[in-house]
Amino acid sequence: MEYTNLGRTGLQVSRLCLGTMNFGPQTSEQDSFAIMDRAVEHGINFFDTANVYGGEGNRGRTETIIGNWLAQGGGRRDRVVLATKVYGEMGQWPNHSGLSALHIIRECEHSLRRLQTDHIDLYQMHHIKRDTPWEEIWQAMETLVAQGKVIYVGSSNFAGWHITQANEIAKKRNFLGLVSEQSLYNLDARTVELEVVPACLEYGLGIIPWSPLAGGLLGGALQKIEEGRRSSESTRWQVEQKREKLEAYERLCAEMGEAPASVALGWLLQQPAVTAPIIGPRTIEQLDQSLDALDVDFAEDTLYRLDEIFPGPGGPAPEAYAW
Repeated sequence: MEYTNLGRTGLQVSRLCLGTMNFGPQTSEQDSFAIMDRAVEHGINFFDTANVYGGEGNRGRTETIIGNWLAQGGGRRDRVVLATKVYGEMGQWPNHSGLSALHIIRECEHSLRRLQTDHIDLYQMHHIKRDTPWEEIWQAMETLVAQGKVIYVGSSNFAGWHITQANEIAKKRNFLGLVSEQSLYNLDARTVELEVVPACLEYGLGIIPWSPLAGGLLGGALQKIEEGRRSSESTRWQVEQKREKLEAYERLCAEMGEAPASVALGWLLQQPAVTAPIIGPRTIEQLDQSLDALDVDFAEDTLYRLDEIFPGPGGPAPEAYAW
């Protein structure tokens, strides 16, 4: 396994991050345990979850599964950089969602209980909350850091100017601020290259791409459908909308002798500021296959052809659309 620093911090994390959103809704607790054990065997030390994961009506279930796995001992907690999130609706009453100081501190306590740990290594805001002052948010986060319940703070689904605003205010408070941003980023979704990537580079945030396979589209979806494998109606519709691109992509992957999923993950690992794409395996086999991405060799011509198939916005703003 390869390791890198998370953004500007001294924290070392694996170049693949284990996403756990399937734990509970699609993967049983026993199978989730097996996947986490195998991830550690492979050297993956970066696990990502969220308080809302677990499925409709069962939010918190995923954190509970992870907590039960950690409770088995054997040095599991010391081997894992544990990341979770706060923001989503955890109840129907007021103050059961968002980024108020009350919600942040209360949900941190709930996550700690479910995860059966005394601290969260990376506590991420799951979304921007525009009507909550940054002074309130940072006061809550500073309290949790001072108490030793949170080590680092990250964001998810922030715009570039949100990252700037957050870290400039944190700087005035002599607080470390955001160290990571978890964004939608893959070959077919490159909008973050306009302003989020430049902001992360400027402020030293590590980018943690979610949906690196575009919901499976970049994992050989076209070939799987043509082979008669089961797929959702939504996947089949998206494949038809992007058939020409996917045909060219899967043809290029075949020429490279690599699985499409490996190429998609490997491409992200080549991008500036990217720390670790989030892989969300439902099975051990999917987890094992994802490690091939670390060994994909990208020639300049290959990267050029990928840009032709999946053109980005044209670089950072404003040059992407002006001069």
